[in-house]
Amino acid sequence: MKGLTIDYATLLPALVPVAGLVLVLVADLVNPRLRQLPYAIAGVAALGTAVATVPGLALGGGSTRETFCLTGGTSTRGALPSVEGLPQRCLWQADALGSTLQLAAAVAAVVCIALAWPRTRRRRPDDSTREPVEAVLLLAALAGTVVVAASRDVGTWLVALELATLPVIALVALSGRRSAVAGATQLLVTSLVSFALLVLGVALWFAGTGSPFLTPDAALSSGGAFAAPGTASVTISEASTAVVFPSVSGGVVALATVLIVAGVGFKLSLVPFHAWTPTAYAGSSVPVATFLATVSKVAALAALLVVLRAVAVLGTPAVLSIALLASLSMTLGNVMALRQDDVVRLLAWSTVAQAGWVVLPLVSISALGVGASATYLLTYVVATLVAFSVVAVTLRDGPGRGRSIKDYDGLWQRSPWRAGALVLALTSLAGLPPGVIGLVGKITALRPVVAEGWVWLAVVAAANAVLGVAVYLRWLRAVITERVPEIGPTAGGEDHAVAATTGRRPVVVAGLVLASAVLVVVSVQPDLLLRLLG
Repeated sequence: MKGLTIDYATLLPALVPVAGLVLVLVADLVNPRLRQLPYAIAGVAALGTAVATVPGLALGGGSTRETFCLTGGTSTRGALPSVEGLPQRCLWQADALGSTLQLAAAVAAVVCIALAWPRTRRRRPDDSTREPVEAVLLLAALAGTVVVAASRDVGTWLVALELATLPVIALVALSGRRSAVAGATQLLVTSLVSFALLVLGVALWFAGTGSPFLTPDAALSSGGAFAAPGTASVTISEASTAVVFPSVSGGVVALATVLIVAGVGFKLSLVPFHAWTPTAYAGSSVPVATFLATVSKVAALAALLVVLRAVAVLGTPAVLSIALLASLSMTLGNVMALRQDDVVRLLAWSTVAQAGWVVLPLVSISALGVGASATYLLTYVVATLVAFSVVAVTLRDGPGRGRSIKDYDGLWQRSPWRAGALVLALTSLAGLPPGVIGLVGKITALRPVVAEGWVWLAVVAAANAVLGVAVYLRWLRAVITERVPEIGPTAGGEDHAVAATTGRRPVVVAGLVLASAVLVVVSVQPDLLLRLLG
């Protein structure tokens, strides 16, 4: 197409999960009764996505990998108007930050697919379609997450964000249980409200800037000069700023930013947009809850950062709203998590509290704030992956075991390696040693807050850091507490049953090992994570 350049190598992180999705559908058409093949294809596709993001990790100094670029050209009769003389605009821009978020989403998806691995190799009944449907939905949501992190126009950004959201709603409802349907219904209603806010925000963005691009240049056009009334024409360089009155358009862009923050707040589980979170997590399967807590949060923050990086040149729009959302989320999330005995609900409320920490640095809409927010998100994602993986493995020890904190009494005696992984995850979320990366993440998140002079917000964050320690110590105490011996015919054979279960489910254990290995690496070398973000 004339005037449009496409670099398919740059698009590989998005093309790989789409190709995997198609392969799953074809494989299901050829042999519809295989249980494990759809997950194997999905796992390979997610790994391929992670590998495809590697070239973008080496970018630095503001360098980007771009594609779908609109270039200047000469208009022909009957064709669209020429864009000659206008600067090149690219719909896809992947820098080090965006590529790191894409990598995190891909690795998290690999772990989620491993946790969802079928329980048996036996062929599934002819009327069952759960396995291919689940694999397709996981890959579709991953593709949306990858695209939204690199999108730079409102159309792609909005469609990709919803593509990362809608398949997850179906995943929650897929089990068919009443609790799952209730969680999916709440998530659906929330998503509709979120979508309405996002569409309104995008419409106001276009009205305020006159541009469909989410770039600093477009944001600056809302405050630029324009031709005086009665002027016959303006030059090409003035055209981008000749949209609306500066005094009006600047306020419109600020309002658009507030609405977008609110719309993304639903997806990040920020208070007061959080009500769906505990119901959806508790109603869905553990792999789906893990996906909601990790990949979906990467998509939401990636979408938010695209907008905030564009408006950073305007100063401080929506900063107060972000400060209020962060403080409310940290406080309510920690208070409610203290009351939970169900570990999945505890992790759901933990997500609410951690979401407050994720957006906390964004009170400084700058490179420092954006980098700190992404750093904390990645810390949370890795630690949460390990915690959910331990829950998934524990649930397979026996039916009904692993949902309550009491089920982890004496875990250190029964399975030291699993207890060690859980201890590292919980201390990382709490910001305590040996979870060094959690401590680094909290310090990094507080730096922009202190630098901007938000004293009251720093005090609230510090208080919630202490409260968060109490949340995770409840679970941690059960893990390291000596277990009271059980009297009964099953007590002596429990260790053998656990070993047999682990032997039958090596893929699930491999998911836990992968997540734990990543957490150990970033805890030993936290600067590695900081370097990845550029």
